[in-house]
Amino acid sequence: MGLVLHSLWNRRFVATLTVVAIALSVALILSVERLRDSARSSFANSASGIDLIIAPRGNDVQILLATVFGVGSTGTGMSGEVLDVIEDMPGVAWAVPLMQGDNHKGFPVSGTSEDYFTHFKHSRGESLLFASGSTFSDPHSAVIGAEVAERLGYRVGSEIVNAHGAGTVALEIHDEAPFEVSGILAPTNTAVDRMVWVSLEGFDGLHAGDEAPSADPFAAVTDLDAHEHEHDEAHDAHAFVPDQLNAIYIGLSNRTAVLGVQRAIATYSAEPLAAVMPNVALLQLWSITGTAENALRLMSVAVVVSSMIGMVVMLSAALEARRREFAILRSVGAAPRDVVLMIVTEALLVTAAGIALGLALFWAANLVAAPLLTARFGVTLSGQLLNLREAALLFTVLCFGGLASVLPAWRVYRMTLADGLTTRL
Repeated sequence: MGLVLHSLWNRRFVATLTVVAIALSVALILSVERLRDSARSSFANSASGIDLIIAPRGNDVQILLATVFGVGSTGTGMSGEVLDVIEDMPGVAWAVPLMQGDNHKGFPVSGTSEDYFTHFKHSRGESLLFASGSTFSDPHSAVIGAEVAERLGYRVGSEIVNAHGAGTVALEIHDEAPFEVSGILAPTNTAVDRMVWVSLEGFDGLHAGDEAPSADPFAAVTDLDAHEHEHDEAHDAHAFVPDQLNAIYIGLSNRTAVLGVQRAIATYSAEPLAAVMPNVALLQLWSITGTAENALRLMSVAVVVSSMIGMVVMLSAALEARRREFAILRSVGAAPRDVVLMIVTEALLVTAAGIALGLALFWAANLVAAPLLTARFGVTLSGQLLNLREAALLFTVLCFGGLASVLPAWRVYRMTLADGLTTRL
């Protein structure tokens, strides 16, 4: 081992460049995998507690992004009576209404009821918890996510002003009706941390003067297998039901009924509605982004292969200059396999050093990028040092490093059999 280290030190400049190339490739391929896994996990955790999303008919992925992640919109609204009918459907355990279309300094704002904070689950069954304060205390109350509070420095009692528009677009600032923060949610590491919620009454009040398209009443309740009921009785069950909604989250008491509910919503004749299963919509989203993911993976693999080729070139380029060294080793009793083992050991050491440096770069990049990705895209990078997939990738790179030494080692073996201490050396 000492001889191997001494040999690498004599060629330290080229060896260092090779180590750096391998380190960059390792950092890149680990970063791509970590970003991919974290994005998928964050998206899945954000929608894990919803069985169905009812919204005006449209693209399933668009509806999912708009309602769960606050990206884009669901298009036109739907009648507020849908909430009453949905709640009467067999198998529906709870229904939470949503109104959307506003933002606060780039953070999406949704109008909802207090039931949201009771029924909504994230990260495979975790309930929402309040870090401070509580849910709406009056129509002008607001509840904010952990990231909103941290980035904007808000606390319970702070006033916020909403603007009409998605993202950072402010088509109309509602400074005439500010909301007061009544509660701040504990961090969830999901899209919930980037959301602002206000009461249905408050949200509807801001847009009371807006023109809303008319919608036919739910006359054909029997199409949804619901019992007939009077409109006044339906409203008694709610503190407030607006004329229009953008979406409704549904939780089922029996998940086997999901297809039946979905079919009933899809065939409803009074207005076009869609019942989106979040998990299915996520699969559609991954199929859309799969091409970009594969392109990044191929680029990472190409960088790794280039690094391995660079190591082969480094080892091969020095063979002619080291022929006398190998001949001397043979003369003092070293067998050809010993010289071959030295070449393989050099390659493994260079690869291992590149992997170690690559890990350091990867962890440093993870620390820097994590808050930026959370703030800009709501994606929380995992703080785990290495998962099983990443460890397997590193082991694969190490194996490739060993394989990359086969050609130089074979050439050394041939030379040590043919060479001796002759004047031509």
